[in-house]
Amino acid sequence: MNGLIGLFGIVALLIAAGGLIGLADRKRFAPVWLLVAVLLVVLNDALLTRGYGTIPDFLPGSDWNWQGKVAALAATLAIAALPLFGWRRIGLTLIQKEGSIGPSIPVALLYCAFFLTVAMAYPNGEASREEIVFQLTMPGLEEEIFYRGILLLALDRAFTGRVRFLGVDWGWGAVLSCLLFGLAHAFGYSDGAFSFDSMAMALTAFPSLIAVWLRYRTGSLLLPVFLHNFGNSILLLI
Repeated sequence: MNGLIGLFGIVALLIAAGGLIGLADRKRFAPVWLLVAVLLVVLNDALLTRGYGTIPDFLPGSDWNWQGKVAALAATLAIAALPLFGWRRIGLTLIQKEGSIGPSIPVALLYCAFFLTVAMAYPNGEASREEIVFQLTMPGLEEEIFYRGILLLALDRAFTGRVRFLGVDWGWGAVLSCLLFGLAHAFGYSDGAFSFDSMAMALTAFPSLIAVWLRYRTGSLLLPVFLHNFGNSILLLI
């Protein structure tokens, strides 16, 4: 029940923020796509949590959510294959935009430096082999393809206004997708109250802005996936 209430809070924030943005710029607002984004968030959360515990746990001996991640990734890939989305349109391609590799290298190094600094400032205890393998694979694959892939595309179609900055065209979709990613890690509900972890928000929302820039600049999710898994695993290896 706590998970459902937490999800309700995130969805309410998305609808409220999206509605206000849409009212301020109605000509470039497609509410149907905001609804699509809401449904994507709900589906993703339901699969990650095994239907909030209603789906049997087929890996009871595992310490990590392989089942939820694989289910959510499979659903994301299936949605991405639909004509309304398309794998190439969401960035699921190895092809990088011409001339994008050079500018992307220093940005990727900035991303790595950020997590290397965090890892050195907050050393982690000894990690199990399963934890290392999980962090080297699932977070980047599932979360990047969802947040910087289908969800970003849906929100970009909901809010079509753009501002050119740092060589890419930013819209409210980029901002909202990063905030949602941060809230997924920082916002919750337990013991009869909502909670918010500002540190978790900072450690997730800021790097996700870098990942969005790389996604826009290269036209591909390749670098965001690789860097996401680097950020998660380096915290365990130092």
